[in-house]
Amino acid sequence: MQLYPLFPLLHPILKPTFPTCLWGGESNSKAIALSFDDGPHPQYTPRLLEVLDRYQVTANFFWLGACVKRSPSLAKEVCDRGHWIGLHGYYHHNFPLLSPHELKDSLERTQAVIYDACELQPTQVRDVRPPNGLFTPKTLNLLQQWNYRSVMWTVVPEDWVRPGVNTVVQRVLQHVKRGSIIVLHDGVCGGEDVAEITNLLIPKLLQQGYHFVTIDTLWQQTLKLKIEE
Repeated sequence: MQLYPLFPLLHPILKPTFPTCLWGGESNSKAIALSFDDGPHPQYTPRLLEVLDRYQVTANFFWLGACVKRSPSLAKEVCDRGHWIGLHGYYHHNFPLLSPHELKDSLERTQAVIYDACELQPTQVRDVRPPNGLFTPKTLNLLQQWNYRSVMWTVVPEDWVRPGVNTVVQRVLQHVKRGSIIVLHDGVCGGEDVAEITNLLIPKLLQQGYHFVTIDTLWQQTLKLKIEE
């Protein structure tokens, strides 16, 4: 069963229910964030980097610690290009199934391997996206208590089931809006198509007047908005 039809319905319900998560940026700005989960992957991520370089787009990567451990030089290459780095856990385990100790250890181990590969301090890598987007209020409270920032999504085209490159592109274009966070995958599931999808998607979004920013920029936008309120 494909879950894609549910995501646009869930987003407006979950966003106000869990306001400490980042679900998107300002609705009056055409800044959007392009993000990739489950990498870095030794075959798929280099091809994706070529596309991002071609369009001079800065993207956001939510990494699995085990993948960084496997490909540290590739992780450094992503960092050296100026892309924003976040955490996705050490393995692709659903956070609610982990004990608090296991969850904390998973995130800290991932920060440690990122530091070894990229020399990014743990304080520089504290944005967390839960695998499969699964969390509970307890999970979010723990992340906040440990000084992590929970990052979710606006547009999820379910590329990991590989419905076809053009289908994924059309799904994104159908649902993208000002401040969107788009989720694609450069890992084992979905990564086969990610470079081609991104190569088609970026020029279409640029033509519509969108520009690409980091997750940190969207956080700063929301913080500024709260101060002004």
